[in-house]
Amino acid sequence: MSGVIYTETTVYSAPEAYIKEAPYQIAIISLEDDTRVTARIRGAAVAIGDRVEFVESANGVPVYRIAQS
Repeated sequence: MSGVIYTETTVYSAPEAYIKEAPYQIAIISLEDDTRVTARIRGAAVAIGDRVEFVESANGVPVYRIAQS
């Protein structure tokens, strides 16, 4: 499912389980059905208003990236 970035942030001080992955970007994404989901961002950094697409679920966390044109 695709969506649009509602808001985003970069995590520099991560919880212990994710310390080796920091810094990483997370975002709240407004989906096509008007729900919102918190997700990790893979690849290029996103900004508010960017279209994104679902990539996979990693350890129960949805992962999105900038939508391919």
